[in-house]
This record gives sequence, C-alpha cells and structure tokens, in this order.
Amino acid sequence: MESNRQVWEKASQKHVREYDDLLRQAREGGSLLPRERTVLRPALIAEPAVVHLQSGHGLDDVDLIRSGARSVVGVDFSRVATSAAQRRADELGLACRYVVAELPGAPLATGCADLVYTGKGALIWMPDLTPWAQDAARLLRPGGHLFIYESHPAVPLWSWDADQPRIRPDRSYFAHSFVNDSFPADGAVEWQWTLGEIVTALVTAGLSLVHLSEHPEPFWRPQDDTDAAAWHGRLPNTFMLLARRPG
Repeated sequence: MESNRQVWEKASQKHVREYDDLLRQAREGGSLLPRERTVLRPALIAEPAVVHLQSGHGLDDVDLIRSGARSVVGVDFSRVATSAAQRRADELGLACRYVVAELPGAPLATGCADLVYTGKGALIWMPDLTPWAQDAARLLRPGGHLFIYESHPAVPLWSWDADQPRIRPDRSYFAHSFVNDSFPADGAVEWQWTLGEIVTALVTAGLSLVHLSEHPEPFWRPQDDTDAAAWHGRLPNTFMLLARRPG
C-alpha cells in the first residue's frame, strides 16, 4: 500500500503540472458522462451531501455540485491530488472539501452522506473489498446511495492490439492482483475483483442493488495514438452500479 501511495503521489503531479488546463475543464464541465448523469439524476435532484471516495483530481466533484449536490467531501491518499483539487474548488467558489486518508477507514462521521460516489480507477487500489464496502455503507444515511462507475473487471485481460482483440497470456480474470505496466506504471500493484465479488461485497455490507450495467467504452485512454481493437464495441470495458442503503 505504501509503495502504491508513492506511485500515486508521483502520478498526481500531473494534476499540478496541468493545473490551468484542469481548471479550464472544470469551468467548462463535462467530467460526468451522460450515462452517469442519467443514473444519478434522481439522487442529485434531492441536493445530496456527497462523499467521493478516492477523489483523484476532483473534476467529477465540480460536476456533482453543478448537477445538484449541496456539498462534496473528497477522500484520497494523495496529498498532491487533494491539494490541487482543494485549490481548484476554492478558486471556483464550490462547496468541496478534501481529506487525505487511506481507505477503508474514512475519517468522516457515520451517516454523513446521502450519496457516496466513486470509480474511474478506484477499486484497483483496494486489497480487500469487504471492509471497503462496509466503510462506504457506514457513511450513508438510511435511503442513501452508493454509485460506482469503473473499469470492467475483464479489462486487465485485453491487449492493446489495433488489428483485433486478444487476451493477454499473462493475465487471468480470477487473479487476485497484477503489476500495472501502463498507467500509473512504475510497478504499481493493482488488485483485481470479479464483478461477482464486487456485488457480493456490497450486498454483504447491507446494500441493495438498484442498477448494474456493462459498457463497451473505456473511461480512460492513453494520451497517444493507441487505438486498441478491444475498445471498439465488442468487449466490456466499464460498468456502472448503483446500490442503496435500506431504510
């Protein structure tokens, strides 16, 4: 975990180097994808207090506020990422606050959130999903929702070949972890969870499933000319999940 945190601190320097560009993107909006907005719309209409677990650069938080959230608390274990996100939120005058913490064990009050939002490269940092799901459920008020938009668990299998999709011979859908050789690179260990394990962890934490869908489009691509055949509609690359705390 400490090695991964150092890798993420290094990768998060990108948020500092590209601060002006990210500030421009925040002003323009559009970080939340249309399909996210569709599923989140009923929750955001109620002007929820939001907790964003593994908040990263924080652009999603800007969109959450502008889409109806009355406040967002972002939690991330990178001081670099949270500092840049807080500076941007302050500059834009948004009700966003950022906390540096390792998860699970968010240093926030039980039942403080109407909506817990996470994803886009979050679950890969969790070596044990069960306590993570329990912590997310703890943060929710009765009737609150947990939303995840994340890489599909099968994505580590896909090669980036341009001619046709292939399965990497060094990866398994049922492996517990693998060493990242793309982003953030530098040998970060990513934990791998099947879709069944993710859903089971949430149900075990006392949440009920409201929505689950799989999509062919990835949420991230490298900033070069890479155009993998695996991204062209035949294979799952992302999933979206909404769960509710009963009550």
